[in-house]
Amino acid sequence: MKKPSSAHKSNTNRKVKPIAAGEVRIIGGQFKRRVVRFVDAEGLRPTPDRLRETLFNWLISDIHDAQVLDSCAGSGVLGFEALSRGAAHCTFIEMHAAQAQMLRQSAEMLRLDSDSHQVIQGTAEQVLQQKQLVTRPFDLVFIDPPYAEDLWQPILTTLFTQDLINTDTLIYLEADKDLGEQLSQLAAIFNTLLAAQKGDEPQTLYFDCLKQTKVGQVVAGLYRLLSS
Repeated sequence: MKKPSSAHKSNTNRKVKPIAAGEVRIIGGQFKRRVVRFVDAEGLRPTPDRLRETLFNWLISDIHDAQVLDSCAGSGVLGFEALSRGAAHCTFIEMHAAQAQMLRQSAEMLRLDSDSHQVIQGTAEQVLQQKQLVTRPFDLVFIDPPYAEDLWQPILTTLFTQDLINTDTLIYLEADKDLGEQLSQLAAIFNTLLAAQKGDEPQTLYFDCLKQTKVGQVVAGLYRLLSS
């Protein structure tokens, strides 16, 4: 039997890169006009430019040196935009393995320092429970999951129970509906958890809506979890 040539061996052993299905442009900061790419995955739809511009106008005085979480990263454009505008570090969490690899390629293309980011493949709820992977509270959290799955609720709950958010943390939520009533219900659950944990009646937690906008069918808001 004829043995394969060394060239053939190297081709078959070469790691296949995921094929990009689309791309989105960073709109501000040091990486302005640079492009990051994403694969064709169900529910993956980057935040539109118009909405992203509004969001980072909201964050203009808070982004510098921030510790950022992009919890359902997708293309990663929110996290890369934050790094472009002066954030100190971003943790990207992405469920789809091919897209997680695409995020690593985007970080390499942007020549990001290794200590400025980490890309973790998995669901946000599972990853955020692993203390060896996520070690400190975040200053800014992006929660932009596939709208139909309502993943923002278990993600916020995990962040709360793992002490990864505090009253200074800015929380960006993007959905296809106003989340005000559901956030009130979630805050009530947090209060019950606190009461059970402390054995007395703690201060009442609530979500304070700092900013909100609607672009087409998308409702986006910036929140803090405060105590009264």
